[in-house]
Amino acid sequence: MSNLEINNSCFSPETKLPLSPQLVEDSALEPSRKPVDEVEEKSKDIIQFTAEKLSVDDVSQLVISPLCGAVSLFVGTTRNNFEGKKVISLEYEAYLPMAENEIRKICHDIRQKWPVRHIAVFHRLGLVPVSEASTIIAVSSAHRAASLEAVSYAIDSLKAKVPIWKKEIYEESASSWKRNKECFWAAGD
Repeated sequence: MSNLEINNSCFSPETKLPLSPQLVEDSALEPSRKPVDEVEEKSKDIIQFTAEKLSVDDVSQLVISPLCGAVSLFVGTTRNNFEGKKVISLEYEAYLPMAENEIRKICHDIRQKWPVRHIAVFHRLGLVPVSEASTIIAVSSAHRAASLEAVSYAIDSLKAKVPIWKKEIYEESASSWKRNKECFWAAGD
């Protein structure tokens, strides 16, 4: 008999696996678990501004939940060019009391629009070298559609409403504060 025949014969309809009534009925061998609908977990909004390097892994871990099947992320990084100029870093400043308040409002809006569990919004301040993250937004939800739409809404709203200013620093020693075209208070400029 070949190996294939041996393997196939193991799964023939005539093969019956013995069941031990003790093992099936004895729940002492398994840890007790609450039904999914009894798991209580308070939703979290985590907002942080920092001069420290951002970690995608750390931020995504903050929103993971056993109640969720999706974690969606937006990671904004410093690119090395803008309109033909070589960018070596970005510099961010923010009016923190207003910035934090605006992000809280964005989190509230997200919760009104989508069934999400946790939201994390992290933004760098100070110098951010090329290829490093400036912004990380993470959202968890039971299903992917809600978290994907919420992340998109969050970054668009952050750029439009939150008082964060960005300066591009170029290789040729020049720099330029950038106007955010999505920002509502700069729309008339």
